[in-house]
Amino acid sequence: MNLSSMNSNRRGFLKKTLYGGLTLGVTGRYAGAAQRMNSGTEPGKTSADTRPRKGKSVMGLHCAPISEVRIAVIGLGRGGGAVERLSLFYCIILSASVMLLNACCSDTARNSDWLIDNSSYQSGITVSPDGKDLTLSNGLVSRVFRISPNLATVALHQLSTGQNYIRATRPEGMLVIDGVEYGIGGLFGQPVQNYLLPSWIDGLSADAGSFQYTGYETRKIQKRFEWSKHAEWLSLDADWPPPGIELILHFKSPEGMTPKGLTAHVHYEIYDGLPLMCKWITLENRSRRDVVLNRFISEIMAAVEGDSHVEISDGWLLPNIHVETDYAFNNSLYNGEKEHTVHWMRDTTYTTQISYLLNTPCLLEVRPSAGPEQTVSDGQSFSTFRTWELLYDSNDKERRSLSKRKMYRAIAPWTSENPILMHVRQADPDAVKLAVDQCTETGFEMVIMTFGSGFNMESGDPAYYAKMKELADYAHGKGVALGGYSLLASRSIDEASDVVNPLTGKPGGFARFGESPCLGSEWGGDYFRKIRELYQRSGLDVIEHDGSYPGDFCASEKHPGHKSYLDSQWNQWQIISDFYKWCRSQGIYLNVPDWYFLNGNNKAPMGYRETNWSLPREYQEIIERQNVYDGTWEKTASMGWMFVPLTVYHGGGAAATIEPLHEHLDHYSQRLANLFGAGVQACYRGPRLYDTDSTKAVVKHWVDFYKKYRPILDSDIIHLRRPDGQDWDGFMHVNPALPQKGFLMVYNPLETPVEKEIRVPLYYTGITGQAAVKEQDISSRTVRLARDYSIPLKIRIPAKGYNWYVIEDAGYEK
Repeated sequence: MNLSSMNSNRRGFLKKTLYGGLTLGVTGRYAGAAQRMNSGTEPGKTSADTRPRKGKSVMGLHCAPISEVRIAVIGLGRGGGAVERLSLFYCIILSASVMLLNACCSDTARNSDWLIDNSSYQSGITVSPDGKDLTLSNGLVSRVFRISPNLATVALHQLSTGQNYIRATRPEGMLVIDGVEYGIGGLFGQPVQNYLLPSWIDGLSADAGSFQYTGYETRKIQKRFEWSKHAEWLSLDADWPPPGIELILHFKSPEGMTPKGLTAHVHYEIYDGLPLMCKWITLENRSRRDVVLNRFISEIMAAVEGDSHVEISDGWLLPNIHVETDYAFNNSLYNGEKEHTVHWMRDTTYTTQISYLLNTPCLLEVRPSAGPEQTVSDGQSFSTFRTWELLYDSNDKERRSLSKRKMYRAIAPWTSENPILMHVRQADPDAVKLAVDQCTETGFEMVIMTFGSGFNMESGDPAYYAKMKELADYAHGKGVALGGYSLLASRSIDEASDVVNPLTGKPGGFARFGESPCLGSEWGGDYFRKIRELYQRSGLDVIEHDGSYPGDFCASEKHPGHKSYLDSQWNQWQIISDFYKWCRSQGIYLNVPDWYFLNGNNKAPMGYRETNWSLPREYQEIIERQNVYDGTWEKTASMGWMFVPLTVYHGGGAAATIEPLHEHLDHYSQRLANLFGAGVQACYRGPRLYDTDSTKAVVKHWVDFYKKYRPILDSDIIHLRRPDGQDWDGFMHVNPALPQKGFLMVYNPLETPVEKEIRVPLYYTGITGQAAVKEQDISSRTVRLARDYSIPLKIRIPAKGYNWYVIEDAGYEK
């Protein structure tokens, strides 16, 4: 119930009751809530309840859940009075009013949490009444620009917490053009760098040598590239592009700059329902001559320090903000661009900080480590990479993780495609057709001709294209996607094609993997041409691209794809990114073991050590669950793949091998339960998925299980207990937008059954009153949520087994 559903008489009655005769004192953890109705957080958080509750104002009161508020009657009437004068009638009215407020306020406060319902947070741009400030906001975050005498960011707010991240002004960016450095905007003259008073801003001055602000325009967010969706692999549809607003700030070149006719455009995107912004810079050349952009810094932020130490510290806490760019490569476990672009630095101009040696990492610079050294011809433009800034509203690990996962679902929605896939070991027609047939029988959706299978993406032979087209047509006729594996980096091609060491002028001893081809070499251009040709002619629709470009520089001055060391990284990144974006536009699914998600990659490893699959089978079960538990802090379940070698892999002998499958059916079933229960797809590597009817039945059972619960299993994971082999372990999927709002998956590694009561946190399910809990979706019982939105649940797990519980909203008690 909320106040909008009450008629005017009831609203007036309630208002008169609360304000006309009683003065209420709120005590306990919500004391002073009315005075803090815009602050967004409450003091006194406990480890079990660290989420911010933005809360909304209802008739002037901040709506915290009344069940968590202790109300003391301080006085009666407008002038106060003794508590003894309170009549039974007013006690009854007060009690009824509290109950009514509880009904309207608890839902209101809960639903204002963007991680539960973000529909009310819409993007907009406002100009201050005096015309001095421009604000980009969506109700969760805001960025405020002072636009005269030049433009500069003067505030960056996390509105749920009230935190401002800006302590001092800086230019919007920096460009080095033909060897000369120019700022973009910026205001200067702040007396200290610790904080920025509003009263100081009018006295700040512009730098005549910087690009000067001339105006702005807005538009809806545009697609970064095309995405051909596979609806059959998406449990929930996703918007592309994400809804929101793009703000474009225009700057002209400074007086006296040679050449004239250069303009800089600073782009900001803000997304509906996310505490997230994106930023990049475009340089436009209308100077009638070519210029060289040697370097750029696309974000400069003098941020409020996340930590302060007088002496040297090895453990600085950074500001509570996640910064990520699409100039990312090399790392499959987390956004690996940090070593390349995101630099938290010392601010030596901040001489009034606590650190005696000025070592506080509180100056953010986002830039390439070298280059890009790009020629911008007359009439052309150049765009930097993009930087996303996610402003956290909590230090809680799970909440920060959920925030990041929600970000990826919005800005890289193709990562939500989650096909069930098999790795077939041989690429000959008979082996591929057998794999396709077994996938069809069990419900698998994809076959990848894996490493060592003989699949040759670099063939260039039209006869081979025809052979692959026949296999692709066969697979598509069965409703199965088909593709194959190629190794790009971590191998040597030849001296003319490999990355050149700047110290020796020759290949070797410099590339990240020791030896690696340069994507800008003639071989590199031919490699990508052949792949495009194969996929266009054959209709194959999956690429597993191993050893993707890892960020190597190349000092060759003979490769056609770059001029020197300084432009080699940028150009190679552009080549691989353009290829992945092309794949995304063609509907070609990408398995790439590097962090190219923002450039079109669908899936990377969840995180595992390949040699662990040579361990005894029983060890693999628990380690696998550990890998999933740990890997889903940085990724959604659909962003990472696991690995199930059905045949021998990295040795280990019979004790490590699942084949013959029917002889190890319990283990095979456990592996399927581990992975499908997590919503994580694995590469099932072998010649077949089943060898007997009983094996087939087990595989089909778990595929059917996943498809039945696919929407909730593809939803976010709440981490409950990490596997350690000593007790139960498990996690819970949550999605407040689904009828099945929670799905608890629990495992028992012990030789004896587990029966115990645990606390299940249901906050992120969106349930507020009572939960209906169904063991394996069969027997159901109703449980009332505690004050911390948890429920007690007695779990039962058989020895060396698993169990699951479906959780739905049972509403309020009547």
